[in-house]
Amino acid sequence: MITRTVTASEGGKRLHRYLRNLLPNHPLGQIYKMIDQGKVRVNGKRKKQDYELAAGDELAIFLDEETYKQASRPDDTDKKVKFAGVKADIDVVYEDEELLVVNKPAGMLTHPDQSEHKDTLITRVHAYLYRKGQLDSQLFLPATANRLDRNTSGLVLIGKTAGMLHQLNQWVKNRDIDKYYITLVEGRLSGSGTISGALIRDEKQNRTFVAGSTSQAAKKADLSAAEKEATTKYNVLHTGTVYSLVEVELISGRTHQIRTHFQSIGHPLIGDIKYGGRRYQELNYQLLHAWRIVLPEEREFRAPLPDIFRKILKQVGIQLPAASHQANDFK
Repeated sequence: MITRTVTASEGGKRLHRYLRNLLPNHPLGQIYKMIDQGKVRVNGKRKKQDYELAAGDELAIFLDEETYKQASRPDDTDKKVKFAGVKADIDVVYEDEELLVVNKPAGMLTHPDQSEHKDTLITRVHAYLYRKGQLDSQLFLPATANRLDRNTSGLVLIGKTAGMLHQLNQWVKNRDIDKYYITLVEGRLSGSGTISGALIRDEKQNRTFVAGSTSQAAKKADLSAAEKEATTKYNVLHTGTVYSLVEVELISGRTHQIRTHFQSIGHPLIGDIKYGGRRYQELNYQLLHAWRIVLPEEREFRAPLPDIFRKILKQVGIQLPAASHQANDFK
């Protein structure tokens, strides 16, 4: 018999998912059979496959030591090696036992990819939590519930426990989280409005197109992917002579949605060369900041505008509004 205690970060996992993570080399059918036959007990009692585990639950798994050893994942006990040299400095906006909200800087990947696998937001988060002694499980790693493009700055939600991550993902799936961005677009835009347009993604080009686009780039793209409906709401905070400061509410969450939608109405984001914007001095990426998030239980988080954003606003003669939003909202 193998015994395990459910850690704080593992709390919220369903029993069958917990066992699948614990025993990745064990046949899935056998895992379900073990549960059904009562060969897995929680606090001494039989439970159903979808039972939600809580921190502190005691599991008894009726497997012999050799079978358990062959079925379980390697024990990564030396995390010191894993996190050696990994930066742990992150801009924490909010943190409690289950939820972490961070302000991602422009230029940093949210998750590792082929170009960078070590210094990303999530690897820094893992190193940060490890050094605080809060990375207590081999079966669960804290993860993001939303992601931002490399050069988009702002708020990212991270579930520190399996239960919180599941809740965040459900809210995202059901569009229960209100997400607001601040951006500077080219041209004179006023009032408020809604941009609706199905989007198609070309992964090879790492580019998104509005369905039916006839641009030269679209003609070269592989647009065989399924169209996905997308809706973007906006409210203009200040109309300048050349640029307009806009607050954007993301109703759906498609890749490059804001950038594609504003290009489609003739107002690309300043610096967004990929989507029709022009370079501004040394800025060669989109000036886009995820500044406010409101969760369903009305918890709200805000991230101040980056210094480069404030600098450019001053240069182009745009002041932060004091009407619909107080200027200090963005500080």
